[in-house]
Amino acid sequence: MSLVGGCYCGALRYKADGAPVLKAQCHCRACSYISGGAPNMFMLMPPEGFAYTKGTPKQFRRPDIENAVTREFCETCGTHILTRRPGLPQIVLKAGTLDDPASGYGGPKIAIYASEKQPFHLIAEGVPAFDRVPNK
Repeated sequence: MSLVGGCYCGALRYKADGAPVLKAQCHCRACSYISGGAPNMFMLMPPEGFAYTKGTPKQFRRPDIENAVTREFCETCGTHILTRRPGLPQIVLKAGTLDDPASGYGGPKIAIYASEKQPFHLIAEGVPAFDRVPNK
């Protein structure tokens, strides 16, 4: 599978080759901040298949948090492209940055951090919800 996408203004473009390991939505408070209030729709993708094809992302990592994630985004328009989490081999690719989210993402297979879900967050019928990240 080959997916392509980029930021809102077009300054960043990427290609992601490989099969998604997971398609999910996250309701944790950090994801809610990053998404602007909604759950974070994402796919775990193999890092060796990911490459920026245009532009260089800006990175942000909170210095006050031990083992903080690194977020990569467009410095021009602010679109959050992906997250790199220590200890997680895959990249966390944001579904909304795909050129064709309907076919590339399609929808979440699970919802995580439902324990932090806001009352206005929706989980589609039939999507299993977990208070945290489920054990494999």
